Amino acid sequence: MFKKILVPIDPAEPAFAEDALAKAGHLAQDHQSKVHLLAVCPEVQSFVASQLPEGFQDKEADETRKMLKGVSAQLGIAEDAISSEVRVGSVDSEVIDCAKDRGCDLIVMTSHKPGLSTYFIGSHAAHIVRHAPCSVMVLRDAE
Repeated sequence: MFKKILVPIDPAEPAFAEDALAKAGHLAQDHQSKVHLLAVCPEVQSFVASQLPEGFQDKEADETRKMLKGVSAQLGIAEDAISSEVRVGSVDSEVIDCAKDRGCDLIVMTSHKPGLSTYFIGSHAAHIVRHAPCSVMVLRDAE
């Protein structure tokens, strides 16, 4: 069914992706799929970066890689069936580009329930659903 599953994880809120990780793990076991974990760190504007300590962005990327390694270990599928990467940029674009670059045929992600602000400015999940090159499974936050 699905051969490559992409799971985006917010580095600031990795626990929020637990449902998506569980679903991707089950799908991977059932269909012998590969899972690719993606964390997107926001790009820091140059005028802000100049006020941050030297090496801030490198340290953030290293900490995010460590977080992804820990998440990988908890998935319950073979190590050779999991890959991960950290990208810098806008969440929507990086998730869509990653799905294209990696040839993913499913994105599994969680989404907060929509609030008034998402009706005016849109949400990451909505943008990804509209523009993804593959199927997208959006799991709603239980709250």
